[in-house]
Amino acid sequence: MDSELNTGVLLFLPYRALENRVFAALAEAGFDDFTPAQARVMQRIGPDGTRLTELAEQAQITKQTAGFLVDQLEKAGYVTRVPDPTDKRARLVLGAEKAWAAKEVADAVVAEVEREWEEHLGKRRMKQLREALTLLREITDPWAPEEAKKPSGQANGGSA
Repeated sequence: MDSELNTGVLLFLPYRALENRVFAALAEAGFDDFTPAQARVMQRIGPDGTRLTELAEQAQITKQTAGFLVDQLEKAGYVTRVPDPTDKRARLVLGAEKAWAAKEVADAVVAEVEREWEEHLGKRRMKQLREALTLLREITDPWAPEEAKKPSGQANGGSA
């Protein structure tokens, strides 16, 4: 059996380490009342709110599961639901003040970890890593904004 890790695992390992650091800092700051599954739903809430069906699709879970997770987040004070101004039958899930406070903690940890990675890799390699991952986003992220999906001209072995 080949002992070399595949690229997917090599992408996952740093992400998991980052996620663990974020959750530890959140717990230390008093945001210890949500799960990774709830966080993955919460991450997908846009600044103007997001419909439950969109959250479910983006988190790749059923609408029922998304509804259950949003119910829990609402009870914990992380989200609110409001009528969708474009469709009165629909409701939008919005991040509450508590969610934005947790995001500030998480963002600070992410910035710290990225600085550590840059120290370890060096500025040039960190820049190359970000460029390569941004290129991969073009073909792997169906929810990326349209400007992120435009071919960069550097795919297929282009220079960077």
